[in-house]
Amino acid sequence: MQTSATQLWQLDAVETAALIRHGQVSSREAVQSALDRTKAVNPAVNAVVRLLEEEALAAADAADAARARGDLLAPLHGVPVTTKINVDQAGLPTDNGVPELKDFIAPVDGPVAANLKRAGAVIIGRTNSPAFAMRGHTDNALHGQTLNPWNPHATPGGSSGGAGVAAAVGMGTIAQGNDIGGSIRWPAYCNGVLGLRPTTGRVAHINPTAPAGRSLGAQLMAVNGPLARSVRDLRLGLEVMSAPDLRDNRWTPVPLEMPAPPRPLKVALVTSSQGPAVQPAVWAAVHQAGRYLEAAGYQVEEVEIPFLHATSELWHAIGVTEQFHMLGPMIRRYSDPGIRAFLEPWWELRPPLDLPGYLAALARRDALMHDWQMFHQNYPLVVMPSSPQRPVPAGIDVQGVEGTRCMLEALYFQLTLPVIGQPGLAVPVGMDGDLPMGVQLVAARWREDLLLQAAEVIEACEGVRRPIDPRPAPVDGACRPGLARTAA
Repeated sequence: MQTSATQLWQLDAVETAALIRHGQVSSREAVQSALDRTKAVNPAVNAVVRLLEEEALAAADAADAARARGDLLAPLHGVPVTTKINVDQAGLPTDNGVPELKDFIAPVDGPVAANLKRAGAVIIGRTNSPAFAMRGHTDNALHGQTLNPWNPHATPGGSSGGAGVAAAVGMGTIAQGNDIGGSIRWPAYCNGVLGLRPTTGRVAHINPTAPAGRSLGAQLMAVNGPLARSVRDLRLGLEVMSAPDLRDNRWTPVPLEMPAPPRPLKVALVTSSQGPAVQPAVWAAVHQAGRYLEAAGYQVEEVEIPFLHATSELWHAIGVTEQFHMLGPMIRRYSDPGIRAFLEPWWELRPPLDLPGYLAALARRDALMHDWQMFHQNYPLVVMPSSPQRPVPAGIDVQGVEGTRCMLEALYFQLTLPVIGQPGLAVPVGMDGDLPMGVQLVAARWREDLLLQAAEVIEACEGVRRPIDPRPAPVDGACRPGLARTAA
C-alpha cells in the first residue's frame, strides 16, 4: 500500500477514507497530495478551472481535528473530491462557463455540494463544462478547452468533461457530474473511467441560484451522479449524493438495494444498430463485456430492442424544443460562440416542435417508459454501446452542420436513458489503439444495484483503472475517430 503524501492521489475514495479513519494518514496529507497532483498535471488538460487550495486545506484540518476529538466520522471524511462549475457551491460562482456569469455567486450549497460536505468530503476544485452544459465537447469562452489525457486531439466529452478528466488523471477521487443527454456517461467513456447516471429522482438536483423553476425536460431528464476510477467509489458516491434534500420536490426515498431478480439474471446484449453505423471496436467491447458476464453466471442473449431507436430519437423532440424556446434567448444574450455554433445547426437538423407536437412527444415518452419497463421484466440488464464510435475529434461539434451531425451520432446511445429516466453506467472495456473503449450498462428505474454488481464483474476482469499521466498528441496528430454515418 502506498501511503506517502506524494502517492495518496493514486488511491480511490474508499481506501483513502479507510486510511484517514484508522489514523494511517491525515486528511491534510490526502488533500495536499491531491492539490499537488492537480497543480502538476492540470496545466496539460485544463480540467479543474478553480482550485480551492485554501478552503480545502482548512476543511482538511477541521476533519483531522474532528477525528482527534473522537467525533463520529462520515463515509467520505477528509477525502478529496471535485464538483462541477454548474452546481451551486456556497461562496463560489455558478458561472456555467459564461463570462457574464463569472461573478454569479451562490449564497448557499445546492443539494449535491451539501451532501458531499455532510459526508465529510473535502472539495478541492471545480471542474470544467461547456457553456450551459449543452455540448458534447468541453470548451467555453470563460475557462477554455479541456483536453483528453489519452490523446489531446480527441474530445474529453461533455458536459462533465472536466470531471471525467479529473478522475482519469487523479485530481481527486470522486468527481461530481450531471447528465441530461449523456453528460456523465459520455465523458466517462471518452476518458476511460466509470460514470453512473442515477434514476431520475434518486439524487436531489436543484440550484438555489436559479431565477425560476426548471423546465419540464430538465425535471424529467437531468440528474447528478459520480464519476470515478473504481466501482466501489461509484457505489459510495451514489450513497452520499442520494441523501435526502427536500429542496428538490422530485427527490424520492427509494432504497439503494432492491430485491434480487431470479437467477441466472438475463442480460440483453445489443449487437445491432437501427441508427448510426457502429465501428468494429465498439462491437468488440460489447461482446467482451457479454463474455465477462456470461462467465460469471449471467444468462447473456443477443437481443434487438425494437424501441431503442425511437427512444433515442425522442430526446430531440423534447430536448430541442425546450432548448430553442428556453435556452435560445440566453445563448443569444451571452458571449459564448461555441454553444451557438453547436446548437443552431442542431436546431436546423432537428427542428423544434410546435405545442401539439411537443405534447405528443411527452405522451410518446410515457408509452416508451412502459415498453422499457416491460422489457426489463424479462431482461433486467442491458449491455449496449456507449457510442457508435471512438471519441470524436475535439471541437468537431462546432464545425458546421456536418460537425454537429457527427457529434449527435456519437451521442446516439447516450440519449436513450434520459428520455425514460432510467439509470445507466459507463464502464471501461479494453482499448482501441490510443483511446479507451467501454460499454453502457442499463437497468430498470431504481436498479442501480444491478448496474454496480455487473460493473464489478467487468472490473474484476479488466482491472481497476489507475490514474494516468496526460499523454502527448500522436506523432501523426490524428485521433482516428472515424465519422459515423446513419445506416440505410
